Amino acid sequence: MKPNILLIMTDQLRADYLGCYGADWLETPNLDRLAAGGTRFTRCTVNNPICTPSRASIMTGQDLPGHGVYRLHDVLPDGETLFPERLRRDSGYRTALYGKLHVSGRAEEEERRHPQDGFEAYEWCIESCVSMESRFNGYVSWLKDRDPEFLADLKTRQRKVLHHPEEVHFTRWATERTCDYIRERSDSDDPFFCMMSIFDPHNPYEDYPLSMEARVDREKLPVPVVREGDLPAAAEFERQGNYLGSGIGAADIEKMRFGYSASIAFADQEIGKVLDTLEACGVAENTLVIFASDHGDALGDHGMMVKGVALYDPVIRVPLILRWPGHVPADEVCDAPVQAHDIAQSCLAAAGLGDALREPWETSQDLVALVQGRAEPREVTVCAYRNSGINRANTYWDPEMNATAVVGRTHKLIAYTTGAAAEFELFDLVADPRETQNCIDDPKHAEILGFLMKELACWLQREAGGAGSRGGSRIPGADSFMDNSLKGAAAP
Repeated sequence: MKPNILLIMTDQLRADYLGCYGADWLETPNLDRLAAGGTRFTRCTVNNPICTPSRASIMTGQDLPGHGVYRLHDVLPDGETLFPERLRRDSGYRTALYGKLHVSGRAEEEERRHPQDGFEAYEWCIESCVSMESRFNGYVSWLKDRDPEFLADLKTRQRKVLHHPEEVHFTRWATERTCDYIRERSDSDDPFFCMMSIFDPHNPYEDYPLSMEARVDREKLPVPVVREGDLPAAAEFERQGNYLGSGIGAADIEKMRFGYSASIAFADQEIGKVLDTLEACGVAENTLVIFASDHGDALGDHGMMVKGVALYDPVIRVPLILRWPGHVPADEVCDAPVQAHDIAQSCLAAAGLGDALREPWETSQDLVALVQGRAEPREVTVCAYRNSGINRANTYWDPEMNATAVVGRTHKLIAYTTGAAAEFELFDLVADPRETQNCIDDPKHAEILGFLMKELACWLQREAGGAGSRGGSRIPGADSFMDNSLKGAAAP
């Protein structure tokens, strides 16, 4: 019997801000119970720290050279196929999207669906106050009936509308529509794939309902990581260009971290309703639930904000939880290196399509087979930034900045290039999990450095055969989405 598949995605959620990953300053009981019922992955690396390339990888099952989306505003080529289309076309799944897709730049997606996105029900929204006139915007349609006054205020003031009430929140909309879909499909003989994709806890961190403040212990909020020595030139260039000029101080960072945590607490509450609906409809036992995020958030660690060229764990290590009773071990932890785009092959294999479509997903791994001991774990994962993000002027960086992180079981190598200059960082993730000491010149790490350098060279050689944005790029003009971020610091 083919399982239903529920993919729940957040936006910009780093791994260490959930209770099941060690956070003790906020309440995430529902995601914690999801982890207790399944397997939690501790070393999941995203393919890119920016939304569009990362999500293109997750939804196609390929890394950057495979799908050709490298930057924020790139367009996924029409010839690429999202895995829900494979499920619908080749395995009889009914499919639905509620929320954010973002496999192409938002200017493209607000006007045109990807021809092979695979969704029958398509209620799209990239953020509560963005692309509000798009005919695909399901959140706006919902608000027209739910609270037209709030909708009018949101259209007028956009990101200046703070602390959205629970009953009109983007996350509440996605939750209600997902629960409705589960109820609708629970009596059908056809399996379903449903993607619930919310915007939070993305910056500017201030749309959380005020009711969530009680779920965060401000006194326990972690302070930013301070590193030893200077940042690499590329990271320092980004820090100077985006953040120092914005006047962000310690109080601002604490406010961000509190709002970020409150948004997660609300997301957890709403996800709990979805899990309860699976139970109430009697389909939980035959549903593969996957919880994931597209990238993390620096939140001031290493002097950085949001995400960009600095490929430290707060930005590129994300939570990943799988629950499928009888197939995925319960209350287990997997420390093997896995990658966000493994989600595609995992879903296809669960639907019985793993072998038939193995070649197109050759870089994506079936995580169910991994935790069952039927597949060998990777040695490394790779995260590549290719001038992917934007600066405060809403343009790509000049000179271009590139970085590649090769993450092994115990160490991480990061290679930075700005123009002709190259710099390297090596971190011992066991002895120095906060990545504060660059041990690139320490002879004790020479052997692992050689191994990671070889892996880096192999990946770069493969990338050279297919590098570059292949679907074109659509860059939106300067508007409220770019201009109203907290202190002007953030990219979408």
